[in-house]
Amino acid sequence: MTPETAEPVAAARGFAQAYAPGDEFDEMVEPDGSLRPQWRMFVSMLDDMGPDELQRRWIEAKRLIHDNGITHNVYGDANGLDRPWNLDAVPLLTEQAAWEKWSAALTQRGVLLDRLLADLYGPRRTIAEGLLPAELVYTSPAFLRPCHAIDVPGARRLHLYAADFVRQAGGGYAVLSDRTQAPFGAGYSLENRIVLSRVLPNVFRQCNVQRLAPFFVALRQTLSNLAPSNRDNPRVVLLTPGPYSETYFEHAYLARYLGYTLVQGNDLTVRDARVYLKTLGGLQRIDVIFRRVDDDYCDPLELHAGSTLGVPGLLQAVREGNVAIANSLGSGVLQTAGFMPYLPRLCQFLLGEELRAPSVQTWWCGDARDRAYVLDNLPNLVIKSAYPSRGADPTFAGELSKEALAELAETIRVHPGRFVAQEQVMSATMPALVDSRIEPRRFVTRAYLAAEGDSYTVMAGGLTRVTQTAESFVVSLQKGGGSKDVWVQSTGPVSTVTLLTPATEKVSLSRGGADLPSRVADDLYWLGRYVQRSEAAARLARAVVSRAIDQGGESGRTLAVLTAAFVGRQVESTPHACERPLLACLFDPKFPGGLRRDVNGAYSLARLLRDRISVDAWRILQSIDSDLAEFKPVADEPLAGVGELLNALIVNFAAFTGLSTDSMTRGLAYRFLDTGQRVERAVTTAHLLRDTIITGQDNDSTLLEAVLEIADSSLTYRRRYLTHLEAHAVVDLLLADETNPRSVAFQLVAIDGHLAQLPRDTGHPHGHPDRQLMLKLRTAIQLADVENCCGAKPSGPPLAQLLTETIEQLEAVSVSVAQTFFAHAKAASGLLGTGPLR
Repeated sequence: MTPETAEPVAAARGFAQAYAPGDEFDEMVEPDGSLRPQWRMFVSMLDDMGPDELQRRWIEAKRLIHDNGITHNVYGDANGLDRPWNLDAVPLLTEQAAWEKWSAALTQRGVLLDRLLADLYGPRRTIAEGLLPAELVYTSPAFLRPCHAIDVPGARRLHLYAADFVRQAGGGYAVLSDRTQAPFGAGYSLENRIVLSRVLPNVFRQCNVQRLAPFFVALRQTLSNLAPSNRDNPRVVLLTPGPYSETYFEHAYLARYLGYTLVQGNDLTVRDARVYLKTLGGLQRIDVIFRRVDDDYCDPLELHAGSTLGVPGLLQAVREGNVAIANSLGSGVLQTAGFMPYLPRLCQFLLGEELRAPSVQTWWCGDARDRAYVLDNLPNLVIKSAYPSRGADPTFAGELSKEALAELAETIRVHPGRFVAQEQVMSATMPALVDSRIEPRRFVTRAYLAAEGDSYTVMAGGLTRVTQTAESFVVSLQKGGGSKDVWVQSTGPVSTVTLLTPATEKVSLSRGGADLPSRVADDLYWLGRYVQRSEAAARLARAVVSRAIDQGGESGRTLAVLTAAFVGRQVESTPHACERPLLACLFDPKFPGGLRRDVNGAYSLARLLRDRISVDAWRILQSIDSDLAEFKPVADEPLAGVGELLNALIVNFAAFTGLSTDSMTRGLAYRFLDTGQRVERAVTTAHLLRDTIITGQDNDSTLLEAVLEIADSSLTYRRRYLTHLEAHAVVDLLLADETNPRSVAFQLVAIDGHLAQLPRDTGHPHGHPDRQLMLKLRTAIQLADVENCCGAKPSGPPLAQLLTETIEQLEAVSVSVAQTFFAHAKAASGLLGTGPLR
């Protein structure tokens, strides 16, 4: 049954029975209380579902959001990183005919803004003809003079455009703001759709909702067509500011979804006015940059000199036509609402047409007539900066005190060109699920348009943002607002278009992998090290906790030695004396070398690698981080539950290692991740032996048993030596036995194997310092006479010296790997050479 054949509903019932919107336009309910046609099927099916089932499904949706890691960052909030995405259970429903009519109007608006950008960075006829005030353009920080007269591919500058629009009192739409720089939200719209379609699958199907994929197909094709060269197989990258960006999750998600490499500014370099990606296989030419970085931060040479987010020389590469950027640099100038009063006559001038997508009534205070109106009607208006920047919130003048209102009026008189006023039009409402109730909320919807040919393709959906309370006018996610999916209901069959390559296109087989960016290889290497370091710390802490709780038959000396090895300093040999440093090392994020600090390091690197690691791997690391952060020791029994926590953490660490071993192809990404894990396991095992057997009493059976337990080698030792514990046998098993997966020697074999497979310059006879160091270290351990090193007194200098040298050599190997593959002091031979970056 489609929405058109659904039985009419005379009045709201069940799901919407207690819903009480005000006198203004409401999306779901007519003025007489009946349901609007597009909502009848949706409401009927939720009535059949019942409130308890709806609540259960919404709990499932929140779990999906958490498990999928759908987050956003809140600026200025110390706890604002990775805040869970706020999605409402009730979508915005709209009929196909109404959406298509509005889409056509927005398409015209997008074409107009694209033509206006071409004029402002070209002949500037709109200014010369008096259609635009010169002050509005030339005083804008977003007007980038270095971008003047730059030719762009296809003469298109606005490749992705978004319009925030609101419902007016009469039921029509009006644009509240234009997003022309790097509009966010398209990826979140897709995730909203995935979550809702999974928790409400039958409702989604019965409502015949149009798909979002055609929009992303058009966007990807547009970006490919921008390539100035290599048109058959262009290399497109998505440029992100990095993990502290408000919408970093979306950047990683879109890169994965569209099949692009996610890069930061320092991943790219400009040579001879061409842009290259720094990879392990050398420099690779970039054809198109899909940027999520603000215009002026893209090139510190010609734009914002203090930027660390961009690529020096990028603008010159664009100027010479060697790389394309979407959206074009300088497009952010049109984001000011100050242009809105002039759009109707600009549309006539540039397109010869009437503007079909009206703007909210707007006044630029730099115009004397507009300024007079604004000052006379200030309490009824919303005041915005003419040149918006991050953190510049609108001022609702009607909410100000008499003194604050007078101060605002005086500021406008002194600096009129800096301000824009808009009519306060956010009065329409729509239903939102609040706890278990349906309540009205104000909202703003963002529509997305992708350039296609000489027109635009409009996403059949979008991102709706709603206010936190019924009284609020603020929809910003930074200020507590929520989001909704937008369902455009189709009158016919729903499109089955996907991003998968059509069967008519032959796919070229590939097993490549040398295009791994050097920074990503660095991050993967250190992710492996931090995960393994955290696991080793958890295993050591578990041994300490179990002996601190159960003291029967255990030596206080063993407890002190293990605790000292964990916290990094000597402690008294009593359980009470061990508790405080133990807990600090476990849970204090500032404790040097502590478990919480190491887990934070692993989690931070995983955030950087969202486009590289699987969803399952992300969930494991997310679970580890949250379990450790949320655990609160009991005051009168601080070690209660700590053992169970550590058991769960160790299982998750093992799950991550197993997942990476079983699921990653044996390419460069896997090799660097596993090399990091192997280096750290070898280092921590050598540290364990040095900090316990060297420090402890000779052949202390309780200490030796603890060491085997921490190294997960107790079963292997017992199968070989039964129950007889001797130091030299333990040392041999954990240091020199190449068949023991937990031994130092086993890790060295694996590391050497990985290093042998890495891309490198083979022309220099001494060009492999990392492999030379590894050969020296492997030889030293293979030739070591462990029994003689331990001797009658295993704590003597020979064993201590061997372990210390092993640790130092492993760190030297790590430094050499970093210098060979991660540092970018000099390029490989030839701009397109196959050697690694040095």
